Amino acid sequence: MFREITLGQYYAVDSVIHRLDPRVKLFGTLIYIMSVFMAGGLSGYLIVTMVYMLVMKLSKVPFSFALRGLKSVVWIVLMTFICNAFFYTGGTPFIKYGVISISAAGIKYGVAMSVRLILLVLGSSILTLTTTPNELTYGLEKAFGFLIKFHVPVQEIALMMSIALRFIPILIEETDKIMKAQASRGTDFDTGSIIKRVKNYIPIIIPLFISAFRRAGDLALAMESRCYRTGYQRTKMYPLKYTKADGKGYLVLMVYLLLFTLAKCTLLYTGNSGFYTM
Repeated sequence: MFREITLGQYYAVDSVIHRLDPRVKLFGTLIYIMSVFMAGGLSGYLIVTMVYMLVMKLSKVPFSFALRGLKSVVWIVLMTFICNAFFYTGGTPFIKYGVISISAAGIKYGVAMSVRLILLVLGSSILTLTTTPNELTYGLEKAFGFLIKFHVPVQEIALMMSIALRFIPILIEETDKIMKAQASRGTDFDTGSIIKRVKNYIPIIIPLFISAFRRAGDLALAMESRCYRTGYQRTKMYPLKYTKADGKGYLVLMVYLLLFTLAKCTLLYTGNSGFYTM
């Protein structure tokens, strides 16, 4: 399961999406998330899915590679469906037992929430798959630099996010090594009851935490030895500069958001909510 996590991994390939400024991709991710929450129905989700597939095609990242990231959240998606389908209070229930109330409306709502979660995970992973941690840090600093006037530590927040993204693949690799070491000593992670499986993961969690704290200490020592201090404006080896492609990217994103918003407002005004309901 840990080896299937794609969040924080960078897929190195030359594509239109990879060459875009990280600020454009941050803005695009924000608009994508907004459209997922705005489109609460089958037709809306289909449009968002088509947009996602188009961006994946332009990024040249294999869809199978991005799809691997869903394996690590499959239980979260399943629990989302169960909680919404079994405890949804709207609609006429055809099965009711205590607090459990199963209805057609609850099942539809559970499916909608599960689809929304899947689209959010897949769409958000494009940002890290097409943007290096350094580019993402610089993009965050530039995009939210105006918040410094309001005493918001933008550089520190961007640095923490960059370090967190860098540590995800490292911790995944470390977890894989520990699991192989424990498996070679006879530990079985795939059989037995749920309680037994949870107990088998304890020998993994403890050394993983120790390794994470050790790496964090080494990183802090390395930063201090290089005289890293917060609150200073730093120059960049490759400063971010907008190109014509970035301008076209902003234009496409604004048109997409405008059309999506107009479609929702029109359908809500006319009372036709089929675009936003299952």
